[in-house]
Amino acid sequence: MAVPKRKTSKARRDQRRANWKLSVPAIVECPQCHARKLAHRVCRHCGYYDGEQVIKMDEEA
Repeated sequence: MAVPKRKTSKARRDQRRANWKLSVPAIVECPQCHARKLAHRVCRHCGYYDGEQVIKMDEEA
């Protein structure tokens, strides 16, 4: 089993971990109801995706 010869310094370790960051989710406007939604997902407010109604939504909600 491979074992490191030297201790990894804090600077080297932290430089490697510096690229582990979250990205901002792509939030777009729904073309049907103009509510904000995540890109490439069905709209929670109107149930439309790519111009077609995918989920039947309640009228009162």
